[in-house]
Amino acid sequence: MFAVTILGNNSAIPTPDRHPTAQVITWNDQLMLVDCGEGTQMQLTKYKVRRGKIRHIFISHLHGDHYFGLIGLINSMSLLGRTEPLSLYAPPELEEILRLQLQCAATTLRFNLSFHALLPDRTGLLFREKDMEVSYFPTKHRIPCYGFSFNLQRRKRRVIPEQARAYDIPAAYYSHLQEGADYEQKNGKVVKNDWVTLPPAPGKRYVFCADSIYDEELVPHLQNADLVYHETTYLHELVQRAQDRFHSTAVQAATLARMAGAKRLLIGHFSSKYTELQPFLDESLPIFPQTELALEGATYLI
Repeated sequence: MFAVTILGNNSAIPTPDRHPTAQVITWNDQLMLVDCGEGTQMQLTKYKVRRGKIRHIFISHLHGDHYFGLIGLINSMSLLGRTEPLSLYAPPELEEILRLQLQCAATTLRFNLSFHALLPDRTGLLFREKDMEVSYFPTKHRIPCYGFSFNLQRRKRRVIPEQARAYDIPAAYYSHLQEGADYEQKNGKVVKNDWVTLPPAPGKRYVFCADSIYDEELVPHLQNADLVYHETTYLHELVQRAQDRFHSTAVQAATLARMAGAKRLLIGHFSSKYTELQPFLDESLPIFPQTELALEGATYLI
């Protein structure tokens, strides 16, 4: 299972039916949270996402609509008895902000909160665990801002059950076959691994671009991604406003996805001035037909 669930798809000011940016990435049985706008924990409850399963949180930048919900979520996790460690990846200033918030409330967390600073204008690996690698890269916004690349690399070979049974290989040995091992039969004959397995399934990659002005330097980070999320704060008639505020339009997001050879594009971070979202899709589809709206509560398989 590799998927992203949208908790918030709006920009700075919430509306009654749209919330600031927050997404949950499901990776097998683990969860990762990307941004944590105001109301995120309420959205987690609404969509029945188990907050206790979240092990990693990524904050793209320190505009409030991307992190004002964080202290509430962290505090609730502690009140609910969480003891499992939590890793937070964010601009360095957030560590002091959280320390002051907890200190002023005389709050001691029941779990270890491990902070990992995103360094200005850097690109690099954040963590590698089993078959998942997460890296970050800078985007061009009014303050330091970062995108994240989630790369699922399937390393285990795929067993062909009927072939394995033909060679009398017991099911208990399949895990060794997945790791590339041969099998020795009772008569001493060796069954080669590639007789009964297939190469690992292709990897999958999801790229979250965060807030950004139109920037073709992002293309290498989006190259051939299975799913790209890119902000589309405004429709293209307001392209100058988008540029002045370091945001993008639907046309611009679709253009970057096409240039990068991405397989699918997810657009969000809609300005509160818009009550209807269909026009964003109408502008994007002629340029990049594999565009979808990031709708709250929807889950998109990667």
